[in-house]
Amino acid sequence: MAQPLILVTATTRRFARPYVRSLQKHGAGVVIATPHKAPPADDPLGGATGLLLTCGPDLDTALYGQASDPSAGVESNRRRDDMELALLRLALDRDLPVLAICRGMQLLNVAFGGTLIQDLPDHRATHQNGRWESAYHQTYLAPGTRIAAVLGIGGFFRLNSRHHQGLREAQKSPTLLASAYSLGDGIIEALESTAHRWVLGIQCHPEREDETPRAFVRLFQRLVERAEIEAG
Repeated sequence: MAQPLILVTATTRRFARPYVRSLQKHGAGVVIATPHKAPPADDPLGGATGLLLTCGPDLDTALYGQASDPSAGVESNRRRDDMELALLRLALDRDLPVLAICRGMQLLNVAFGGTLIQDLPDHRATHQNGRWESAYHQTYLAPGTRIAAVLGIGGFFRLNSRHHQGLREAQKSPTLLASAYSLGDGIIEALESTAHRWVLGIQCHPEREDETPRAFVRLFQRLVERAEIEAG
């Protein structure tokens, strides 16, 4: 088979590095798309057979029909929003494998017609002892979902959290399936499309391997395997 090639989106190449390392561990080739250097117009996916949407700034609230709440501290990058939405829609049209992490999961929900909660203070990283520390919470992942199949297990997990926007059922796209929830506040922690072969979103950061259960690295492994099938 040909080497799988994953397109990774990020604000800068530096912020893409942890995700690139996680993919390369499983044998993937990687091309990076940033708002400053997007793939050429004649081949927006750069020949990639899989897409990884990563963390970053908030989404422009206009994308889901809301005005920005002045108290929510929304900081967006519309240039990146537009780039990623175009790449995601193209990948969906081709039914390529997609893994959407943190902001990426939020983008996935918006692309499918959902909205977002603009401020979730209890889920964001905090600055402690000169560094940003992840928050943590208990999450329930439903057995029988596609993400549970990837991980090889469902049930309860302690997961990291580094976001201040997100969604509950009221904001979720009706065409996506919620497969995991944060206990206590009902924030959706994983989404998947039942209309595509392999389109998954997760709110935690599996690239931070010391902060998530070991099974979560399988998300990268399975993305690479699916992209390899597409590569032929």
